[in-house]
Amino acid sequence: MHKFRGLASCRRSLPDIRCALSSFSTTTRPLSAHDDQPQNEVLVEGKASARAAILNRPSALNALTTNMAVRLKKFYETWEDNPDIGFVMMKGSGRAFCAGGDVVALHRLLNEGKMEDCKDFFRNLYTFIYVLGTYLKPHVAILDGVTMGGGAGVSVPGTFRIATDKTIFATPEVHIGFHPDAGASFYLSRLTGYIGEYLALTGERLNGVDMLAVGLATHFSLRARLDWIDERLAKLITDDPSVIDSTLAQYGDLVYPDKTSIVHRLEVIDKCFGHETVEEILDALEVEVARSNQDWCASALKKLKEASPLSLKVSLRSIREGRFQTLDECLVREYRMSLHGISKPVSHDFCEGVRARLVEKDLAPKWDPPTLEKVSKDMVDYYFSPLGEFEPELKLPTHLREAFI
Repeated sequence: MHKFRGLASCRRSLPDIRCALSSFSTTTRPLSAHDDQPQNEVLVEGKASARAAILNRPSALNALTTNMAVRLKKFYETWEDNPDIGFVMMKGSGRAFCAGGDVVALHRLLNEGKMEDCKDFFRNLYTFIYVLGTYLKPHVAILDGVTMGGGAGVSVPGTFRIATDKTIFATPEVHIGFHPDAGASFYLSRLTGYIGEYLALTGERLNGVDMLAVGLATHFSLRARLDWIDERLAKLITDDPSVIDSTLAQYGDLVYPDKTSIVHRLEVIDKCFGHETVEEILDALEVEVARSNQDWCASALKKLKEASPLSLKVSLRSIREGRFQTLDECLVREYRMSLHGISKPVSHDFCEGVRARLVEKDLAPKWDPPTLEKVSKDMVDYYFSPLGEFEPELKLPTHLREAFI
């Protein structure tokens, strides 16, 4: 991952693993958080020279709302300006870190015709992710439990990410007719080889050890030891990333990938997912399944065939473009894609995918178009087109915060 100012010496680059080694929220509460106590959706813990933001919707796996994004941005900007705060942490309540955006609430808002509320959600979430990705102070995210979609978006751009033996990572958006967003086209595209394409198109889950192996996490700890690590961090009085890094390394756990790890699939992943088109990727997987009869390969093929054909083509192009774009450029493009994707001029796949997977749960989405061959180039191009004369693009504070280069 690219460097940024004072964190240049500590921001971990995504390692070459060859050498170094879906779950969305089903809550029906609205994104605008008409909760009796919306301030409780993000709690704050004070420490010696740190602050911790706690995502606090445990019954919804800490799925993100507009209110949460707004509060996170406000807290982080305030903490960044406070000279008494050396570093910032983020963690989740209950058995999840964060399951991503509250897509069921988005689905309901769309059905109620409240498009502006949906735009507010994406605009505020993506803006906070940009703040995190350009943050001047060290950031520690504790990814204990479910860490999916937008949950990765509000953690991976930060300095340090601690995975655990209970971590479950995925970007499963193609299975609800959407695309990996919230900065996913930035960080997935920077993984070694074609792992980014593999994760984006299949929604495959990674455990904490594999997150560490591919560079999505920087440290690992057993869940049973997290309180101990938290206690050590609470006593630190520092803004030096190297001190935090050494503390996490000292009190973390040394782990190695097992025989089912993604590190053993790299050659085949690159051979199959390095192709130019989704059709070619599918054909390569078919050949590989017939040749090797490997379970993970057959599973990847099955997941591709179950996903929205339009989402697959849109997502592949997104990862490929993201490889040559900065974080802010990726977020601006993803904002376009998200608004085009939920506005239904080309396809209703997002609403249909959420209905089938998370609302009615019949697991039988009727994708439109139903097959890859019926997805035209114009359909895909539309997702990447400017929003139009009367629809403002995402405005990120690039004049105040230096973007990745």
